[in-house]
Amino acid sequence: MLESLSYLVHKHWSEFRSFYWFTLILLFMGVVFGAVLVNSLSLSLKNDLYGYLQQFLSQFGTGTDITSREIFLQSLSHHTTYIGLMWVLGLSVAGVPFILILLFIKGVVSGFTIGFLVQQMGSKGFFLAFTSVLPQNLLVIPAYMVMSVVSISISLSIIKHLFKQSRHTPVPSVIWRSVVVAGCVLVCLAGAAAIEGFLSPTLMRSVMNW
Repeated sequence: MLESLSYLVHKHWSEFRSFYWFTLILLFMGVVFGAVLVNSLSLSLKNDLYGYLQQFLSQFGTGTDITSREIFLQSLSHHTTYIGLMWVLGLSVAGVPFILILLFIKGVVSGFTIGFLVQQMGSKGFFLAFTSVLPQNLLVIPAYMVMSVVSISISLSIIKHLFKQSRHTPVPSVIWRSVVVAGCVLVCLAGAAAIEGFLSPTLMRSVMNW
């Protein structure tokens, strides 16, 4: 079973390696764009955002109005919606650009969050970003990349089938495999949501009390 799984992973990587490199570069560009976007904000908007951040950190530090379970469920719901949208877009012939846009937006949000925290809070903001953004994203980013590539492969298979570029395009088989992959990705994202809900808050509070 492990040999079969290893063969499938190797085959998938060989076939879509260029797509993975492209999605990685796209994510990196999104992170850079998000970080640069912080500098383009007006001073009044930065002050407003920083005020909201201080209010959130104050409530978060006292442990009121938010629990680890609520963070976990909200994070899991967000990831499920994002992954589900990618999969649905993969079923559409014109869905590829939107899948890439979603992936780019993920990078922008991460880059903006890190850039804003560092700019406004200095070294403390860096460690706060390190504890609040990095741990779960070690699972989230690879999971999103895999799902985006799999969704793109669905769309390409449907396009080949519609335009008869391949006589034996196994569209139902591709869709079924994508469902299995989506299930595995959701399990991975559930782990990321657990980190975000139960581990990151503890690390963040230790940084805030530092």
